[in-house]
Amino acid sequence: MKLDGQRESDNVDDVREAAGASGGGRGRIGLPLGGGKLGIGTIAVALVASYFLGINPLTVLDVLGGGGLPSTSQMPGQSGQQDPVQPDTPSATARATAPDAGSRFVRQVLATTEDVWHAQFQARGQRYSEPRLTLFRDATETACGQGQSAMGPFYCPADQRVYIDLGFYDTLRDRLGAPGDFAQAYVIAHEVGHHIQNLEGTTEKLERSRGRVSQAQYNALSVRLELQADCYAGVWAHHTDQSKGLLEDGDLEEALNAASQIGDDTLQKHAQGHVVPESFTHGTSEQRMRWFKRGFDTGDMARCDTFNTRSL
Repeated sequence: MKLDGQRESDNVDDVREAAGASGGGRGRIGLPLGGGKLGIGTIAVALVASYFLGINPLTVLDVLGGGGLPSTSQMPGQSGQQDPVQPDTPSATARATAPDAGSRFVRQVLATTEDVWHAQFQARGQRYSEPRLTLFRDATETACGQGQSAMGPFYCPADQRVYIDLGFYDTLRDRLGAPGDFAQAYVIAHEVGHHIQNLEGTTEKLERSRGRVSQAQYNALSVRLELQADCYAGVWAHHTDQSKGLLEDGDLEEALNAASQIGDDTLQKHAQGHVVPESFTHGTSEQRMRWFKRGFDTGDMARCDTFNTRSL
């Protein structure tokens, strides 16, 4: 991905130094509170936990799939919305780390998402509200509860922030078999896709269904949410390439490979040797690749409606 000379987003808070000063939380696995965090790594953590800590991946998958934990995050409304809740994080009192190569990459990729989605919302007669992104190490407080690196990157609707521990990129490359800078950019674009869903009210609709449908039905809805975020990431890639020409040979393949490697079926096969389809919360490898490719091929948000199609 050609990012030399590209602007850096101002919407990034780097609290990695603060986490180190306070001792962090390495080695502990935090569990996302039901419906509160939406992340590309919430299935990947099952494989990571199994590999590093000897935890049964089925146990982790059950909880990360929404296994009954109460939701503590209140989704912001779409009209008359109050300012997002700002968590009490170490960043309020500690100096952030100086920009490094990883930080610059994240800032530049986030800037491309801002450019694309401002244009897309403007074309629809709407105003795009940019998310903020927090770089953390080990653990950090969020408006959705404590976030930890073992979760992988995630989006918190309650404070409209994407959270990333850059160590996940090492896991993505070394343990999940998805190397490349565009694979890393896809991760950010996917989480920003969840922000789009929050602005559109899709996230809130899904959260309202919790407790009114069975766990299997809720998991199926979660799959549709995740596949739509993949499609939105594809829309971002389409317009980033069309307007800026930032994609290089092999970039699309990197993103599709990343989508494939973090499919529910692939991760479960690696972790336990078999798949449990009713526990899927993100979609199969084939589905994730197909919906990203749909967004990339069309560049049209309207083609990303995973909730009104019979075939995923």
